[in-house]
Amino acid sequence: MIEIDGGPAAPDDLTALALTNYGHFTTLLVEDGRVRGLDLHLERLIRDCRILFDTALDPDRVRALARRAAPDRGRRIVRVTVFDPALNLATIAADARPRILVTARPAPEADPGPLRVRTVAHRRDLPEVKSVGLCPALRLRRRAQRDGYDDVLFTGPDGEILEGGTWNLGLVRDGRVVWPGGDILAGTTRHLLRRAGEDPTDLIDLSGLDGCEAAFATNAAVGVRPVTRIDHREYPASHPEVTRLATLYRELPTTVL
Repeated sequence: MIEIDGGPAAPDDLTALALTNYGHFTTLLVEDGRVRGLDLHLERLIRDCRILFDTALDPDRVRALARRAAPDRGRRIVRVTVFDPALNLATIAADARPRILVTARPAPEADPGPLRVRTVAHRRDLPEVKSVGLCPALRLRRRAQRDGYDDVLFTGPDGEILEGGTWNLGLVRDGRVVWPGGDILAGTTRHLLRRAGEDPTDLIDLSGLDGCEAAFATNAAVGVRPVTRIDHREYPASHPEVTRLATLYRELPTTVL
């Protein structure tokens, strides 16, 4: 399914995304018409729309349009993208009138398994915004996958641990969950887990990974996913704290879309 403002998406409507690629998005896992952290997804869209387009976004309209892609039964991944087809390289400073693109795809039924990642020095531009500009992150992911890894973990200029391209990293240290700090896009899954457990954040560098007992990735599509390798460091595919978090996340309350 591909719709813009509730109607069919014409090729001309998508030209700006293909050629200018200026906008933002959020991705929802919809299960039986319900979403975890819906308030956080809507807050993200409203905040990012103000940052990128200097204008307000109606959350009720977003929900109504996203609901069209969400079945009452079953699981589906729904992406809401906000962009302005009229903005291009020549008109980027014009007053914006953002439109809402809704796309949907089936949610994977199988467990994706653990991640094996390598670190790479990279900080996303405007990391607090979930931007459609994914080329740098995908280029690094492509290179990592061609070298036998699953993905990359970004590090800052001083070696601090940041985030994956489309996920956040969590760690278990001294039996407790800790979340790397720094300039990152704190995802909705991370936010929900921290809100439920009040787990702390800390600035962690590469050497700090050596003292950790387990690692895991979080995002809205898969929830909690073990990370079994970061560079040469190996972590268990199963750890009590990671299992507890995965169960906690699955049992969090959901909201009707």
